[in-house]
Amino acid sequence: MVLASLDQFNGTTTNPRLSVFYSGKQLYAMVVNDQNKRCLFYGSTLQKSIRQDPSCTTIEAAQRVGEELVKACIDLDINEISSYDRNGLARGDRMRAFEIAISRHGFLPR
Repeated sequence: MVLASLDQFNGTTTNPRLSVFYSGKQLYAMVVNDQNKRCLFYGSTLQKSIRQDPSCTTIEAAQRVGEELVKACIDLDINEISSYDRNGLARGDRMRAFEIAISRHGFLPR
């Protein structure tokens, strides 16, 4: 088993790393400052604030996670991310909905 060194991650306060993971049913996203070992934003499709008002499907919730991530980044004066880590997972409907929401802010390479 090979453990990843913290030196390989390159997120900073103004240029953090975006890490996204999804399970069989849910999506989880974190914006991370690796230099200070801090999570600047965390959102998931499990959060009641995301799933309610009005209630929605998991795909719609994934889009809302992306929208909340963009709002948090604007509040933190973050205009770009250093890297986008999908944890080696292929894209699906939830990931696509999330990526559309964050690409509107310019976080994904074209």
